[in-house]
Amino acid sequence: MTFRPLHDRVLVRRIEAAEKTAGGIIIPDTAKEKPQEGEIVSVGSGTRSEDGKVTPLDVKAGDKILFGKWSGSEVKLDGEDLLIMKEADILGVLG
Repeated sequence: MTFRPLHDRVLVRRIEAAEKTAGGIIIPDTAKEKPQEGEIVSVGSGTRSEDGKVTPLDVKAGDKILFGKWSGSEVKLDGEDLLIMKEADILGVLG
């Protein structure tokens, strides 16, 4: 797949949540919430300031991130469900 988001947008693949709780209870699919963790697949070139300079993004492909519950737009590329969101929707990078 060759897809590059524009400007300050990033393409994110959700990381699936665990199917068991810490106590060993199995969570059924109907009760699961969508995970708020993801891995960045691709990033845009950055934001352009008024004087024409491009400021690169703080994140890069391969970073594991946390994002808001309702962040991004869901898309399907090559049969895979992905999210496109702005860098501002990213809450932080997991170390």
